[in-house]
Amino acid sequence: MPNFQPSRDEFLRLAREYTLVPVWREVLGDLETPVGVYRKLGAEPNSFLLESVEQGERWGRYSFIGLNPFTVMTARAGAVTFDGAQPPSAADAPDPLTALERALSGYKAPALPGLPPLHGGAVGYVGYDVVRYIERLPQTTTDDLGLPELWLLFTGQLLVFDHLRQRLSVISNVVIGDDPAAQYDDAVARAEALVARIGEATGPGGLGEAPHLDGSVGEIRSNQTPTDYMAKVERAKEHIAAGDIFQVVPSQRFETDTTAQPFDVYRVLRLVNPSPYMFYLQFPGVAIVGSSPEPHLRVFGREATIRPIAGTRPRGNDVEEDEKLATDLLADEKERAEHVMLVDLARNDLGRVCEPGTVRVEELMQIERYSHVMHIVSSVRGELAGGMTAFDALKASFPAGTVSGAPKIRAMEIIDDLEPTRRGPYAGAVGYFDFSGNLDTCIGLRTGYLRGGKAYLQAGAGIVADSVPEREEQETRDKARAFFVAVKAAESLS
Repeated sequence: MPNFQPSRDEFLRLAREYTLVPVWREVLGDLETPVGVYRKLGAEPNSFLLESVEQGERWGRYSFIGLNPFTVMTARAGAVTFDGAQPPSAADAPDPLTALERALSGYKAPALPGLPPLHGGAVGYVGYDVVRYIERLPQTTTDDLGLPELWLLFTGQLLVFDHLRQRLSVISNVVIGDDPAAQYDDAVARAEALVARIGEATGPGGLGEAPHLDGSVGEIRSNQTPTDYMAKVERAKEHIAAGDIFQVVPSQRFETDTTAQPFDVYRVLRLVNPSPYMFYLQFPGVAIVGSSPEPHLRVFGREATIRPIAGTRPRGNDVEEDEKLATDLLADEKERAEHVMLVDLARNDLGRVCEPGTVRVEELMQIERYSHVMHIVSSVRGELAGGMTAFDALKASFPAGTVSGAPKIRAMEIIDDLEPTRRGPYAGAVGYFDFSGNLDTCIGLRTGYLRGGKAYLQAGAGIVADSVPEREEQETRDKARAFFVAVKAAESLS
């Protein structure tokens, strides 16, 4: 008889105190991989896969697969919709982020020993344009893709791989209703059915040839010509010369036609660009595929952390060349000035919501190495002030300075003037928000979306006083390249 936690009697006791209770069991996970299991489950709509590679070299301890959410939250033009269970506390919220915070706070869940760090909450993205509910910005850009401004899955069933212990936790989150005993039995049955599906043969297609990674990207189109983008860089520099801003991050959106299956694109992307935040979000009709190098905001307990990344060099061919490139990067005055500016912006963002005197720079201008590049990275932390929540910190820091500029509000106004379309998931936040008030999000960088036989990815460049337009335009293409290499290579897997 499988050992489920909590026991049926303990679950019934907890159901009298809480509105949501997880039911779970552990199985041996040494024969399975997150990608393999997700593929067996069919990448069904309203599901996700979260993975992590630390510094481009080591897999993170946990991977997460979510499916069968008990509600799906979307926001369009400020109107919030819940498809599934209706959180009563979210009614009449003034903006989507407040609605999300109220919805999560409406579920009271116990802190049970033995559960992984993410065992329940909302997973998905908060698009860049949600900032329009935080700050007053001009409404000059068009929403040509029509994606929700916010799209989150409230975890129903969750599979958590603990790569250190070689265990797989199978979790069912139960929203307590009128018959908890029947709900417990149903949660156990659904978990057993999930374990049985995982134990079946390999998913569709079985083993296949490795993708052909020759660096080709196919035909890529942009929503602006290179000449147009370079002219916008010059306009941005005029704003800097006039003293309006110190930095701004204009972007362009690339697209290509493709026959690749979205999950195959993710499979290849994790090979060519392993990153601390890798995610596959399968929504009805559209997939969000990302490998972001940069956290946006993490809040655990009362501690909030922002880790700005700015300054990049390729990895060297040997140790000596690698060290030379790192020394060159740290000696580059332009890179240093841009990075320090973003550290100051992170300090200011956290200073708005943290106890006075607690905001500190714990790491300053450290080199962090990944598989293909190295970055300058700093870490800024603070303790949330009394009465402040993780969502107050999110609103204070959203969007990240590395995708907007400084001063942030004026930079965003200029972005609206320079860019023709809404940004959508690009430059927003992707990650999870749990029922205990914690969150872990990355910036929506190196993040593409696929639908209707097309693949899209947006990329920007940080413009400062001495930026060279041709180099900045090329930088946006370089940032987009890994995604489109993955798209092209994935076509051979379909």
